[in-house]
Amino acid sequence: MSLYEKLGGADAVNAAVDIFYRKVLADDRINRFFEDVDMERQAQKQKAFLTMVFGGPNNYTGLDMRNGHKHLVKMGLDDSHVDAVIELLGATLKELGVGDDDIGEVAGIANSVRDDVLDR
Repeated sequence: MSLYEKLGGADAVNAAVDIFYRKVLADDRINRFFEDVDMERQAQKQKAFLTMVFGGPNNYTGLDMRNGHKHLVKMGLDDSHVDAVIELLGATLKELGVGDDDIGEVAGIANSVRDDVLDR
């Protein structure tokens, strides 16, 4: 069973992304990176991306992680910000009743793209 299926499929990913971005926008550590972002469009891209990386249907058409985040690196994006994102994603999944093992797997996936996100 894929992580996508274990988490609950499309409904679970959609709920997680919506809750996650509410947390992101309320978090002073990282919300400045989203000031001029169309959040509805961002949420749709994130839902497609997470669906793909969790083993669900691949409908992601966005940029790769390196090119998609270069402008944020120029704004000062660093490891502390990636840590905050992973923390908020974990808190979101916990809130939705996801178990620690699955949250750990999600964190592992997020950490696996850290160097690309930070363009290094």
